[in-house]
Amino acid sequence: MFSTKLQEFKIILASGSPRRQQFFKDLGLDFELRLREIEEVYPEHLKADEITDYLAELKGKAFDGTLAIDELLITSDTIVWHKNQALGKPKDAEDAFLMLKKLSNSTHQVITSVSFKTTEKVTTLHDYTEVTFCELTDEMIRYYIKNCKPFDKAGSYGIQDWIGLVGVTSISGSYTNVMGLPTHLVFEFFKTFK
Repeated sequence: MFSTKLQEFKIILASGSPRRQQFFKDLGLDFELRLREIEEVYPEHLKADEITDYLAELKGKAFDGTLAIDELLITSDTIVWHKNQALGKPKDAEDAFLMLKKLSNSTHQVITSVSFKTTEKVTTLHDYTEVTFCELTDEMIRYYIKNCKPFDKAGSYGIQDWIGLVGVTSISGSYTNVMGLPTHLVFEFFKTFK
């Protein structure tokens, strides 16, 4: 199913996200986990997928000079894009509450970029999914934050969590993209990897 060229490479996943790690396992990929701390800061003029592309590639740059010729590094970044504003991971419970209030009774986009890096080149792909929330009451939001602690999630929510079960009224696009990895794009890349 995957390109024969891919068999010559060791796949390195640089993500601390348990969801992304599980997706790679579910795709049947042999991979090694390699993590580097980076400060996720981007230029203010960037918008939407420019932000996620930049951050995914920035995470890859942390490995410059350390990749072997037969290694393929994969980095990724997800944001929630709402009313021309990027919502990343919340700083604390109050920040999470304010984000979810913004998303209540409206539609937003979840954007994930995935960057594939070898010693020769970098290819970055991204995907958009539209998600609509019903009106979220303060009680619902507080219950969700207290019980699910969504502090590692862009936009302060995980669609696979309780809030997704009770608050999401429609989704247009890839479900896995909302969880942090557009698996169909990753699969297609590996099928056509040269």
